[in-house]
Amino acid sequence: MNKKEKVLCIHRDRLPPSWVETTSIIPLNLSIFIEECTRSNFKFIHRWEAEKDSSLKQIIPYIILQTTDLNQTAVYNRQGSEKRLHNLWSLGIGGHINPVDQKNKQASFKDILISGMKRELDEELMTRPNLDKINFLGIISEDITNVGSVHLGAVFRIFTQNPSSYLPGPELFKFQWIKTKNLCQLNMELWSQLAQVLISP
Repeated sequence: MNKKEKVLCIHRDRLPPSWVETTSIIPLNLSIFIEECTRSNFKFIHRWEAEKDSSLKQIIPYIILQTTDLNQTAVYNRQGSEKRLHNLWSLGIGGHINPVDQKNKQASFKDILISGMKRELDEELMTRPNLDKINFLGIISEDITNVGSVHLGAVFRIFTQNPSSYLPGPELFKFQWIKTKNLCQLNMELWSQLAQVLISP
């Protein structure tokens, strides 16, 4: 872990209690999410500190790729820097929001969130169609795992008619498109299990 890295965090006691229960799956309008997080006085904290402090929730854009007919969903096997998730399958592309995502001092929480989300996509995918629509679905959170207890997922979904146009980078190990109905056959990380509720028809 980079000792100098700072990540966007919010004190959990400033968030709506329903967002930070033992397990939380909340369908939500983006404007409400933005409003609540803005009111909660977000700040950037050294990641090494935030990872050990369960009073903080690090906000993580968690982006799911699906075909517009919902028949296929992209998955990959966890082999990246978060060793606690290794060998589990994931639906979500994303990561921490950093100060680089705050383009200027006047940047709103929405600006920072969208900037961080798009940066993560650009880092994880070598190519992707910029015109594919991105929708915000809601939030996921859990205090069951060590990883989950210090993170809160802002879940987005990208619909595409051309899944082959998404070329993964090296972090997306075994990236592939599978039939959505077969997701239940994979050993998924807990966040992906929660996110499946938000993407269910």
